[in-house]
Amino acid sequence: MNAVLPRPRSQAWTVANCLTYGRVAAVPVLAALLFWPDDVRLRFAAFAVFVAAGVTDYLDGYIARAYAQSSALGRMLDPIADKLLVSACLLMLAADHTISGFSLWAAIVILCREVLVSGLREYLAELKVGVPVSKVAKWKTTVQLLALGFLVAGPAGETILPGTTVAGLVLLWIAAALTLYTGWDYMRAGIKHVIDDPR
Repeated sequence: MNAVLPRPRSQAWTVANCLTYGRVAAVPVLAALLFWPDDVRLRFAAFAVFVAAGVTDYLDGYIARAYAQSSALGRMLDPIADKLLVSACLLMLAADHTISGFSLWAAIVILCREVLVSGLREYLAELKVGVPVSKVAKWKTTVQLLALGFLVAGPAGETILPGTTVAGLVLLWIAAALTLYTGWDYMRAGIKHVIDDPR
């Protein structure tokens, strides 16, 4: 009798990937909670959801490395989840005027960079060229998440820590500066392949 071999476990449902799915699922929940910006309880709930989503951004990568759960699906979905979270927060915070005036330019810079780098990555993927994440890019993501955390807390956070919104806006500008630097870094690394492409 032939031995029945166990079926290999699907890479789609590793703990690391499930954390990434959770971050994607948090995006519409967070947007819904921010839809009523004047309700302090909902604002605190939005902050809690955002913090949980931010923690998964660290945990999924750590677990994938520590427990050999890296997968093509995870590598594809992780940056998408980050961009969805950041973009949704920026749009909702601009809509409720937490981000307003000149600070809107910081949000525009961040959103434009995300679109630019995503397009570059997609094109280079066709050429089988990888674009590694730099240390500065990781710092950029960290500062972005900190800035958005303060801004999501917003008026609710002001009741506990005065100056929460101002701190968030300062960090947002720092994140925008890092965004410009890393965007240029990616473009400089990728433009050579674009120019040299024989097609």
